[in-house]
Amino acid sequence: MSVSTPHSNTAATPGEQEKATRQGRRGAGIPAENRGSTTIADTVVAKIASMAAREVPEVYNLGAGVARAFGAMRERVPGGSSSITQGVKVEVGERQTAVDLDLVVHYGAAIADTAADVRTNVITAIERMTGLEVVEVNIAVDDVRLPDEEEPEQSGRRVA
Repeated sequence: MSVSTPHSNTAATPGEQEKATRQGRRGAGIPAENRGSTTIADTVVAKIASMAAREVPEVYNLGAGVARAFGAMRERVPGGSSSITQGVKVEVGERQTAVDLDLVVHYGAAIADTAADVRTNVITAIERMTGLEVVEVNIAVDDVRLPDEEEPEQSGRRVA
């Protein structure tokens, strides 16, 4: 492979050509990941974990009882919304991360299987999207949603 250099009126000597070639390839042997740094915020990893956990059909919601209650109150305030990262805590290092999830599952779901599915989905999503190694995903199942429980009110008023 030849490297073209700007043309001049004088012919380049073999030594000058080699120097120009080296300058043209400066950094060519250095992998791109070693040419700067990337920092991934905790909230990014938490959002990825939340979305991946919610993709599992047996998961009804994330968050412990108090967090869900505050989330429901926030939704009722004009302009407010529940946090997508409710029920998710993460610790992010330079190359590794750990995740804690609080889940509510649907009644009838096999909790151990659901936890395994959530864990696999979360690990796969985080590692694929961030390149971080997930060292652990701790899951606490805080509640079970029963079939006869009412859906949370969206408008703040009851329908008779």
